[in-house]
Amino acid sequence: MLLRSKCIVGAAICLLAWSGAAAAQNVVVKSFAAGSGENNAGIVDASEDTEIDGPQALTSDENGALYLLDQVNSRIVRFDPKRPADESTILRLPGDLRPSDLIVRNSDILVWDGSVRSLRAAPRQDNTSTRGLEEVSTRAADDQTVLSAFAQMGSQRPASATELLDANTRAAAAKQPRRRARQHVASRGAGSVFVDVIPEDRGSGARIEVRRESGDSPPMSQLRLKVRDQLGAVEFLEIDHGGHMYVFAENLPSASGNAAAFVARFSSSGTLEGVYELPLSNVPLSRRFVTVSGDGEVYFLRTENKAVEVLGVGFRAMPNAKVIDVRGQPAVPAASKWSQPGPVTAVRPLTRQRVIETAFAFEGVQWTVNAAAYGRDPDTACSGFAGRVRRPGYLHGKLQQEVRGMPYCWGCHGSLDQIRSKIERGVLAGNICTHNAPRSDATGVDCSAFVSAAWGLSSHFTTSAIPSIASRINPMDLRPGDALDKPGSHVMLFLRFTGDRKAEVMESSPGACNGRVCHNVYPLASLLARGYMPVRFRALADDTSEPQVATAQEPDARPKTQGAHAKQARTRRYARGR
Repeated sequence: MLLRSKCIVGAAICLLAWSGAAAAQNVVVKSFAAGSGENNAGIVDASEDTEIDGPQALTSDENGALYLLDQVNSRIVRFDPKRPADESTILRLPGDLRPSDLIVRNSDILVWDGSVRSLRAAPRQDNTSTRGLEEVSTRAADDQTVLSAFAQMGSQRPASATELLDANTRAAAAKQPRRRARQHVASRGAGSVFVDVIPEDRGSGARIEVRRESGDSPPMSQLRLKVRDQLGAVEFLEIDHGGHMYVFAENLPSASGNAAAFVARFSSSGTLEGVYELPLSNVPLSRRFVTVSGDGEVYFLRTENKAVEVLGVGFRAMPNAKVIDVRGQPAVPAASKWSQPGPVTAVRPLTRQRVIETAFAFEGVQWTVNAAAYGRDPDTACSGFAGRVRRPGYLHGKLQQEVRGMPYCWGCHGSLDQIRSKIERGVLAGNICTHNAPRSDATGVDCSAFVSAAWGLSSHFTTSAIPSIASRINPMDLRPGDALDKPGSHVMLFLRFTGDRKAEVMESSPGACNGRVCHNVYPLASLLARGYMPVRFRALADDTSEPQVATAQEPDARPKTQGAHAKQARTRRYARGR
């Protein structure tokens, strides 16, 4: 069954008329305007060197209800996609919990904040639609099915520094892809199954074997998937009540192509029936952006600067197709930005090992939150969204406690030693108020300052300035120490490809990292489709070294600022070289 939309002008909710007509069109199931009310969602609009911060995850339960992780408002919103005008249920997160991903299994609401946390709704206290969530003790953190479900979109424990820097994992574009991890899936239509994805056709295809978890019997289904270029992530999502099977997959293009992500639907006998093309172009980053309900509807999470939309994705039949030729919309910065090389200002001869060691030093630094670094309580409010404050989320409630990770600080820069020294002298730790002027009384690193430090630069190059010192490369040629840059928005340091062809990165982010430098894993084509460009710092172009050890050392570098951040509110001057 497909959807046709009918929106009420000026309202936050779009109503639907259900139709069995065949049409490959996307429709708005429900729209949430920016804000903190019952029919709103928390959205912090983008600014220079930051992306929009909005809901991070969309998932469904056994009854077809949808759950939206509205982490800016510290809550989960539950609603019926077939009756979108009905009142939503607001489930408030525990005060100390700031998750980035969400799944629902039976009566448990499971969230990810670096590990699995199990939540249940508290008993209703009144007649309102708002309920609190309480953390409960379960074995979900050790459940392979739960861990596989979170790993579908990259919520998984990243590799250690030792594993990453080992010589055997340094080649990001391996000639022979590593075997992908087995998936354990609690499907709604066929119960528990496990899934193996076996690459074929030199990386452009895969055989997907689906078995019941009752034993190592022959596969109940063998699905074959082949794309025009190279397969990126391949994740088995669901078996619906009608026996159809759904697989999330990506097409990774050559340097000149457009990346695409889609959900392929197979019949119960394993025949490809068609695809749901995911509209990722120029959409801000989110974690769980697609979900499949038990009745076979595919939903997509799209955040814009003024509203969050949940889309019902249209189905495109592809009978007898041997190759899935899905090409995303262009999401490429202006070519002129990539054709004007600028100076390279490194503080010393640079190697990839040095880059990765510095990145791990920023992510792994442990320090005690003193009163001066913590700041006053209540903290200074940010402009742009009610309730948002200067202090990074991971520091809330951590006064006089030890924490891990360098704080995110809008407009700040420096080496690890410099920042640590400032904190010890009483400077505020971090600042996520991206719509206010950068503060001179706070310290830490924003996304581009982190990458600049990792690259050993004596100057701070912003995301818009990075193209002047880096070259675009083929996505499949990414190596540890390269970057994924979206000029004017965000940049991530690339660490490696995971076994299932996702991109493991290090980044400094107010939203995705809860206000610090952290590890993350993302489906690669989904980054490319959103406008992220694979780039290589020119000082690393000839580095072919293979590090043998992993130590988290801080370089002696004392970076100067390349260009000055503007002192007036909401403005910033971009660096362009010495």
